[in-house]
Amino acid sequence: MSTYGKKAVAALAAAAALVLGGCSGEPDDDSAPAPTSGSAADGPVRGMTLPSWAADDYDSPRAEAYLRDITHTGARWVVFTPTWYQRTTKDAEQHPTEETASDASLRRITALAHRTGLKVMLKPHVDLVDGADRAGIRPADRAAWFVSYEKFITHYAAIAHETGTERFVVGTELAGVSGDLASWRRVIAAVRARYREPLTYAANYDEYAKVPFWPELDVIGIDAYWPLGSAPTADAAKLGRAWRPVAAELAAFSGRQHRKILFTEAGYTSQRGSTTAPYSWTVSKRQDTTEQAAGYRALLDTFTGRDWWAGVCWWMWDDWPDSGETPAKLAYTPHGKPAEEVLRSRWTNPGD
Repeated sequence: MSTYGKKAVAALAAAAALVLGGCSGEPDDDSAPAPTSGSAADGPVRGMTLPSWAADDYDSPRAEAYLRDITHTGARWVVFTPTWYQRTTKDAEQHPTEETASDASLRRITALAHRTGLKVMLKPHVDLVDGADRAGIRPADRAAWFVSYEKFITHYAAIAHETGTERFVVGTELAGVSGDLASWRRVIAAVRARYREPLTYAANYDEYAKVPFWPELDVIGIDAYWPLGSAPTADAAKLGRAWRPVAAELAAFSGRQHRKILFTEAGYTSQRGSTTAPYSWTVSKRQDTTEQAAGYRALLDTFTGRDWWAGVCWWMWDDWPDSGETPAKLAYTPHGKPAEEVLRSRWTNPGD
């Protein structure tokens, strides 16, 4: 999910182009099977993302309550998203800002999550200062960009190793540079030199089939924001039918790549029409928690139990106090809404 928080998100109109994205053009891969670490010993990932928008978010007094509330949904994983920024899509360097979670706060909240009983996936993001879509990053000097990116991502790989983080994401929605196989091989090798747990990359739903370096990773990661129709609906069965062709494409892709698929992100705002544009923070100004809940139900009903599916990390839990620009009643959070009850019913039942 692109930058959001204290800065207004720009260029949301560009996201509308994603509606036509599909599951075509998959690269052939005849490599031998690698470890499919997409599911932990206790089964598919049941995850919730807790993003940060400022240096001290993860130091918030609310952190412990947020983590406790996340466990009450039946979640067993939490995702943290420290973010560095670059000024324009053409720049060659990323850097931390006042909106970047401090390393100390990241270590603290990781330890707190572990004490709460949650496993941790660390998912560092690169965003644009003006809030534009990170998929548009196409640096003028690609070699210099990857040198900077390797410094950024290995910084967090080292922290992940130090803190006992159970899973690590080497990149998120970087479609403008994700086709550079040789550079990503070097980045992934540098990460593996510092961190030995399972790795993935979080590809956008219209990007994953073009990513050439899945053989270098342990699991395929997809930010699963597929539009499920052109009109608002709270009919979970209808939404489930919309998922069927996508599920068939993903099953085939998983088989070709010899890797499970983890939904590194998925989510719906509490707005009417959220299932028509799941990637949009502002699809409408009308609250609709029933459509959000139907989106949760349809995804879980469609994918739970499929042997190639490694689980889902929902976007996202509550905003930190004073950081949200979208009112909670319209935001992605399922907290205190029917979608939270969907999670409880699906994730807390024995044998689920």
